Amino acid sequence: MLLLEQKGPCSTPGLVPPGLGAARSGRCRAAPAALPGSAAALRAAKQQLRAELRQRLRALGAAEKQRQSRLLGRKVIDHPKYQESKRIAIFLSMPDEVQTEEIIKDIFKQGKECFIPRYKPQSNHMDMLKLSSAEDISSLALTSWNILQPSDDDTAREEALAGGGLDLIFMPGLGFDKKGNRLGRGKGYYDTYLERCMKHPHGKPYTIALAFREQICESVPVTENDVPIDEILYEDC
Repeated sequence: MLLLEQKGPCSTPGLVPPGLGAARSGRCRAAPAALPGSAAALRAAKQQLRAELRQRLRALGAAEKQRQSRLLGRKVIDHPKYQESKRIAIFLSMPDEVQTEEIIKDIFKQGKECFIPRYKPQSNHMDMLKLSSAEDISSLALTSWNILQPSDDDTAREEALAGGGLDLIFMPGLGFDKKGNRLGRGKGYYDTYLERCMKHPHGKPYTIALAFREQICESVPVTENDVPIDEILYEDC
């Protein structure tokens, strides 16, 4: 699905922040195009773009991250897809990601069900497990990746696809382009999980990426296994 077709709050054509030049702006440059069928060239293009994006995010100050995160939190709460969704999956933020704490608090305030990722190391497997409250986050284990998630022996939590599925997933990532292409961290967790969602009777949930404006790219190199996202929320959309 092309982002230009969306009818939500970010339906303004073009996701690239206005008035920003590629070389000097908060916008990453397009990655070099990989030759058709060249897996090695595609991997190299992705790695080059990841390196540039990580550098941009390191340069983004804490106060600016907080400002953009607060703004995006308000956009989410006003978003019709969020308002109509009952079962929502959302990531627990790392320092270089849009902060989701206030969104999680609102999910519980609105009486919705909240699910968070549990990543399985040395694989591309991820589950979405249910949180009982926003305060429940403080009971989670800290992984070697410095991510809070339910421990492996925490078997009491509902997995979203073992029940009623999901209505909405908020997606993290390193970079995004106006076609809905997403550059993750290279593990394939979300793409694999979305494939599982498609096999669930409830069907694929709507996907919204939360991005700093510095993460918006002219183009993101992708493979046929990369699942495009439905919509990107960022400051200028």
